[in-house]
Amino acid sequence: MSIETTTHLNFRGQARAALTLYQSVFGGTLTAVTYQDAHAVQNPAEADQILWGQVVSPEGFRLMAYDVPSSQPYNAGENAVFVSVRGKSADELSAYWAKLIEGSTVIVPLATSAWSPLYGMVRDAFGVTWVLDLAVEYTPA
Repeated sequence: MSIETTTHLNFRGQARAALTLYQSVFGGTLTAVTYQDAHAVQNPAEADQILWGQVVSPEGFRLMAYDVPSSQPYNAGENAVFVSVRGKSADELSAYWAKLIEGSTVIVPLATSAWSPLYGMVRDAFGVTWVLDLAVEYTPA
């Protein structure tokens, strides 16, 4: 048996915009199914919101998202989830970083850290915190 894990983000009416941003950063294919598409509309004002969406890139990036309907409680929380993007190419990570920081808050600038030759942390306009780093074997001191 083999499995994959995929980060699944929850929003309140912002899933489409978030998925569009992430596709612009990481490339790949965006799939979005609205409540209307799935014949699952509970509130007509939310018919065009995302019941299920994802971005999948050939490089291995995979992320899912949806809009929590108003009939359910939703609290985005504070630092509840970080999305970690680990890569093997400094150029590739730097390109993702350059796109992610537009309109975002840089928490830790992309630079050398004690555990990676390239590490940075940014909170995007949707409140999602991203951690980007070069995947290297860690050798404790």
